[in-house]
Amino acid sequence: MTKNISNTLDIEKVTSALAKRLPDKKGPWRYEKTLFGQSNPTFILTGKNSKLVLRKKPSGNLLKSAHMIEREFKVMSALKITDLPVPEMYFLCEDESEIGAPYFVMEYVEGHSFLDPRALGLNIDSRKKVYQENIKGLAKLHKVCPKKVGLSDFGKSGNYFLRQFSRWSVQYENSKTEFIEPLENLIKWLEQNLPTDQEDSTTIVHGDWRIDNLLFDKNNFELVGVFDWELSTLGDPKADLATQIMQWSMDVGEEGRGLNGVNRKEMGIPDDKEFIEQYSKFLNLNQAPNLTFAIPFCYFRMAAILQGVKKRALDGNASNPEHGLKMGAYIKKYAIKGLESINRVFI
Repeated sequence: MTKNISNTLDIEKVTSALAKRLPDKKGPWRYEKTLFGQSNPTFILTGKNSKLVLRKKPSGNLLKSAHMIEREFKVMSALKITDLPVPEMYFLCEDESEIGAPYFVMEYVEGHSFLDPRALGLNIDSRKKVYQENIKGLAKLHKVCPKKVGLSDFGKSGNYFLRQFSRWSVQYENSKTEFIEPLENLIKWLEQNLPTDQEDSTTIVHGDWRIDNLLFDKNNFELVGVFDWELSTLGDPKADLATQIMQWSMDVGEEGRGLNGVNRKEMGIPDDKEFIEQYSKFLNLNQAPNLTFAIPFCYFRMAAILQGVKKRALDGNASNPEHGLKMGAYIKKYAIKGLESINRVFI
């Protein structure tokens, strides 16, 4: 295994870059790597009069179309004029010679994040507020007109799931380390059941909408930030709904980050049906979205993503190699869950 350098920053180079690009932000600077950003290493920079967040591409050989921090920067910059809370984006540098990799710097936002979707430590009313904000935030995103915020060119037109399945099939094959029968069976089912019709609507799709990618006010638990836009594009909004529901089906804990076996009603957390109904109500939809294909697809996509994480961990250029290998153990679990979700009724 080669030495990992994704967990470090050349603070002298970063200091020089910040002095040139953000002269009002004063050093000396120190940095701390966050627990987030398994794909793209993320650091909190603390200076004399401010805090910033730096997000960069990892080191080593990268899969084509992966780690697209440029797209993250573009979509968050565009969404700043909407009522969906995103941090202010200060600058993007695509010249890897500046600090060793392409990177961007954005505003540091104070708030509370929940790696565990049970939101332990909150009373039932606060937990209900967190989930209402989660649903409302997703609806706000899907209300945004891409053209009005300058994102009409942010994705290709046409069948979103066909394009995504093609992309992630290639990514999976390029990072494959072993044969996983349930995943091969899931891929075969998806191939045979790809939607042939156009989606009902095309919106900005976050691509990884989960509660651990959201930030909430520490006092009133209003949504104050949406992060990790690496997978965002234009496409079918059902994918974001399905991503959230998929994650909740997994086991509780650091790796699963799910709600499997949790009494949601007792904790004030909406079940899948309630989540879909409340989302539909926010958007004034005449009927709830059909997630028959979207949910099995999202299990496959997550398995493919984790395969990439595992491969980078084995190659020594993952953001957190030890955690990457732990996540790799979930590839088969996502595949099995994906097969189990086929023909399940969600509405």
